[in-house]
Amino acid sequence: MASSDICSECAVRDAALCGSLDDRELKALNGIGERRRYLRGSTIIWAGDQSVICGNVLDGMLKLATSTPDGREQCVGLLYPADFVGRPYAEEADHTVEALTDVELCVFPRRQFEHVLDDHIRMERLLLQRTLTALQEARARMLMISRKTAGERVADFLLEMATKVGGAGCRASAGAPLTFDLPLTRGQMADVLGLTIETVSRQLTRLKTAGIISLPGPRAVTISDRGALEALAAA
Repeated sequence: MASSDICSECAVRDAALCGSLDDRELKALNGIGERRRYLRGSTIIWAGDQSVICGNVLDGMLKLATSTPDGREQCVGLLYPADFVGRPYAEEADHTVEALTDVELCVFPRRQFEHVLDDHIRMERLLLQRTLTALQEARARMLMISRKTAGERVADFLLEMATKVGGAGCRASAGAPLTFDLPLTRGQMADVLGLTIETVSRQLTRLKTAGIISLPGPRAVTISDRGALEALAAA
């Protein structure tokens, strides 16, 4: 079977690392890859364990976390469909990776993936570009948590969700307000944003009262005034 046929059902191929590869490079990856499903709450990689896998997120959402010496956990990043998970050329995992939703991954054994990278320099460069982009996003998240108010953090987070998962949402018509389901609970949002659950709930209520968003369901969010939300996030 041609590599293009093998990847034809991949919903994130165009956005993932694979979308920039030629048929020869895709064939090399297909020779070592497999699809795996993980349930919400599953720990896929433990920080400090031997690094054995890496791959692409096909569906769902993952959390990257680290722990302090006294056991406190801090979320340091989120992974969405088309993002790369795992760290090639590292013997030990530096972050715990947990499934925030049911997740499907395209998984590669780390050492075999490294051999493929060694044989395909262009693929290695593409992965480096994606890694640098992820680093920039991590730095922006650090700035958000350290400098922004609670209201600004929640607004920024809702805009990120609208961009990352809003494609699965709906609009009554072109240009109408976007409605989508948050993949995280309010407790998980609090963890990501460095806030308490009560503070997250209070900020969502304030946005609703101001007419900037509406909350039509337990996790559903409608962005009624995106301009106002963007202004608040950038304040």
